[in-house]
Amino acid sequence: MFTGIIEEIGSIQHMKKSSSSMQLTIAASKILEDVHIGDSISVNGVCLTVTSFTNTQFNVDVMPETFEGTTLRNLARGSKVNLERAMAADGRFGGHFVNGHVDGIGTILGIQEVENAWYMDISIPENQSHLFIMKGSVAIDGTSLTVFGVKPDRITISLIPQTRGDTVLGRKKIGDAVNIECDVMAKYFHRFYEAKEESKRASNSISYDFLSQNGFAD
Repeated sequence: MFTGIIEEIGSIQHMKKSSSSMQLTIAASKILEDVHIGDSISVNGVCLTVTSFTNTQFNVDVMPETFEGTTLRNLARGSKVNLERAMAADGRFGGHFVNGHVDGIGTILGIQEVENAWYMDISIPENQSHLFIMKGSVAIDGTSLTVFGVKPDRITISLIPQTRGDTVLGRKKIGDAVNIECDVMAKYFHRFYEAKEESKRASNSISYDFLSQNGFAD
């Protein structure tokens, strides 16, 4: 579990890529202070497991499902990435619950500067607009952000100067792809609602003919 508060920006030092998987070596400093093999680290919003490390870098494997379903496959040597360690049980919780499980890939459609804010329009996966609400939370490349606009095909988020400087989002431009993770509470609520509706439909489908055919009516 993560908070969406990025701790530092890392850099891809080396990558070994196949047709549907890859291994990454990522340069970092702060997150390596207490790292262990097997630790979870969010890389651009994707939860990955540390397989080895030194004082200046760590290695992770990217499996086929992650390779195909996230923007990590677009990385190259020298690419900058958002990094966050898994949330400590005794730490402050400054963002929102982020699982590190990407729901889809979006594209930056527009950037507008208003005073000290950057408003970004980002396309969202088809049929997922119901998982976003005004003033709700979303993780973009692992960064916890607030939704300021929702349309069927896009959302609008805002970046303050601090976020622009401390995350890779400040380096993004129109046309760039980003990882999107919807608010986990929204996903749980929607699944609960779907299950309730399915139960209603099943209950309403029990007719006299159904009961008769199955030996429950004279």
